[in-house]
Amino acid sequence: AALLTSTRKRGTATYAQTLQNIPETQVTTLDNGLRVASEESSQPTCTVGLWIEAGSRYEDAKTNGAGFFMEHMAFKGTKKRPGSAFEKEVESLGAHLNGYTSREQTAFYIKALSKDMPKAVELLSDLVQNCALEDSQIEKERSIILQELKEMDSSLTDVTFDYLHATAYQGTALAHTVEGTTENIKRLTRADLASYIDTHFKAPRMVLAAAGGISHRELVDAAKQHFTGAPFTYKGDSMPALPRCRFTGSEIRARDDALPLAHIALAVEGPGWADPDNVVLNVANAIIGRYDRTFGGGKNQSSRLAALAVEHNLCHSFEPFNTSYSDTGLFGFHFVSDPLSVDDMMFCAQREWMRLCTSATESEVTRAKNWLRNAMVAQLDGTTRVCENIGSHLLHYGRCIPLEEWDARISAVDARMVRDVCSKYIYDKCPAIAAVGPIEQLLDYNRIRSAMYWVRF
Repeated sequence: AALLTSTRKRGTATYAQTLQNIPETQVTTLDNGLRVASEESSQPTCTVGLWIEAGSRYEDAKTNGAGFFMEHMAFKGTKKRPGSAFEKEVESLGAHLNGYTSREQTAFYIKALSKDMPKAVELLSDLVQNCALEDSQIEKERSIILQELKEMDSSLTDVTFDYLHATAYQGTALAHTVEGTTENIKRLTRADLASYIDTHFKAPRMVLAAAGGISHRELVDAAKQHFTGAPFTYKGDSMPALPRCRFTGSEIRARDDALPLAHIALAVEGPGWADPDNVVLNVANAIIGRYDRTFGGGKNQSSRLAALAVEHNLCHSFEPFNTSYSDTGLFGFHFVSDPLSVDDMMFCAQREWMRLCTSATESEVTRAKNWLRNAMVAQLDGTTRVCENIGSHLLHYGRCIPLEEWDARISAVDARMVRDVCSKYIYDKCPAIAAVGPIEQLLDYNRIRSAMYWVRF
């Protein structure tokens, strides 16, 4: 009994100590505007990455897909390391190189031994300023990307969310897909890709982040050595402005009765990254919970919507989301259901939204906050996730917010805050809807809109 008590006390203390003992994020801004940030630890490995304020939101209708194309080309050799020489050098370090492109940011990162950090910085610098863009490689990657686009069309979840952005932000840059259109991929040229790099891959839009067994001073020295000079500096011109995007309550329906399941996404406009309401909305999403038929627990799950889904066989899965951008966001839920369950699932999900606006309780808020804390601490697993947090935070918030501060923000949320903030963003708002598959049972938009409020007598 004494041993168990000791173990419990140690576990309780460990959570508080973990928040307090996380290494401080050190940030240095170079003369050219490049931000260099790191968290030092005793790990034998490190992750070094470059986070760039560039993505499909910065593209127009003709260049949409250039950033995704560039991501593919980045790994196909540089002027200093042509062909497969770049890949071989990465492999000789036993390192792992990866990257991704989203609507507002592009990232390239390397996980390697801590002693190889300077070499990783050099490789990242070479990758973004000396990409070879050989014509033969461009044509080869063009074929690969076109094949990827066909495969992406088979992922109905991805298709649904692309449709959701297209209808919610119609006529603006956020309506673009990250991957671009088939027509654009077929006609993008070497000059288009070179122009994209020259416009966006500049020091003031970049964060060089690192986490693991590295020295911040050494990281800054490596950055000064490899991230200076003309390619990373604006030559008198101003930085490209962030294109404005406006949310529109509307819908896209792509009915196909040959498909077995319906995919439905419904969202209202949410806040941007830096808005403090995001913490409250994340608590609200944790109250709604998530469900998949492969989960255990059945109707005894703490999520009311999950319990209803199990008891009445409403859906195969559902998941809430809070997707934030610089100045706007999408707050909503996505579910997959049988054709004859669409109406019932939509009714129950919208009713749960209304309950959050009017009747959220302290007990479920407490449970949701504990779930968020668990998810927050899970971010500490591995240097790659820590490095990504550093880079993304500096782009989104202008600083790296420590977990102790996040914990304080979560702790401050109570049921009244959840009701007030949910009412602000959900109650009597026009939603954006995207639906794909056998969706005959999805009610008219006006009927769905009328369920965004309760008439009580």
